[in-house]
Amino acid sequence: MAASIKDVAKEAGVSIATVSRVLNDIDVVNEETKKKVLKAIDKLGYRPNIVARSLKTQKTKTVGIIIPDISSQFYPEIVRGAEDVANIYDYNIMLCNTDLDLEKEMEYLKVLKEKMVDGVLYMSNSLEKNIIELINQLEMPLVLVETTDKEKMFPSVTIDNKKAAYDAVEYLIKKGNRKIAYIGTPEIAVNASALRYMGYKEALQKNNIEINEDIIYFSGMKARHGYEGVNTILNKTCIDAVFCTSDEIAMGAINALRDRNMDVPSEVEVIGFDNIYASSIFYPKLTTVSQPMYDMGSVGMRMLIKIINKERIEKQHYVLSHEIIVRNSSRN
Repeated sequence: MAASIKDVAKEAGVSIATVSRVLNDIDVVNEETKKKVLKAIDKLGYRPNIVARSLKTQKTKTVGIIIPDISSQFYPEIVRGAEDVANIYDYNIMLCNTDLDLEKEMEYLKVLKEKMVDGVLYMSNSLEKNIIELINQLEMPLVLVETTDKEKMFPSVTIDNKKAAYDAVEYLIKKGNRKIAYIGTPEIAVNASALRYMGYKEALQKNNIEINEDIIYFSGMKARHGYEGVNTILNKTCIDAVFCTSDEIAMGAINALRDRNMDVPSEVEVIGFDNIYASSIFYPKLTTVSQPMYDMGSVGMRMLIKIINKERIEKQHYVLSHEIIVRNSSRN
């Protein structure tokens, strides 16, 4: 039978109230008594009843993390950063994968509210109006990671996606490329990737390059979309380079070019986005825009815990640095 709080009190020779104060870190117990209680907890293997504690403290020491796609190499690294910080502060994590499904995303938000999580770290596939309305209705502490809402109502951690895309496309332009294809999210989507299309367009416009609809392919973020995109574009016209809004897209694009016996990078340069692990071992190794994924998760979780504990946060919106990692899918 599992040890109870009463057993711990008896073993330590203190009252149940004293054990409760130690468990809840209420700073009225002297160090000697606290050591006796902690020793008794360790000896008996006592684990507090989380439900009972949450009813009393109104906190479960649990946070929800919502991600759009667990099969992507991008999100697990963010979760790792978040989890490491959560562990430091003794928070448990409930991980929810929405499979890029808006209805599932909304359902998970409701479930996390029902489970009485203390807050949510939220990576949304698309911050549509009904999602924003639901978040406001549920009134849970929440931090956005990787993206921001249009009105900037919610605390967030991200990079400057528009500027990052601009830098990537300008990098290709400076190497003499003029016909630079785009494969990725359309501008109308309400997420971080859509900002990359805006950066792509701005880089072309500022360098007096006409936007050519024939070399723009709107798609999802998977390798198959890169493969389909390259084939669709090359069936209409030729290109010098491809800017992809994810590394997975870039890998699919390179495979399509290979199947057409086109060399990367001597005939067509390819640049990806994210700097996931596979980008450094794929052949040719991908030139890509690097996002500080681990840091995004750790900064986001630290913000969330501060908000939960009603502490002041230094910034409402953190914009972390990006970097272009030059490898073998572009000419040096």
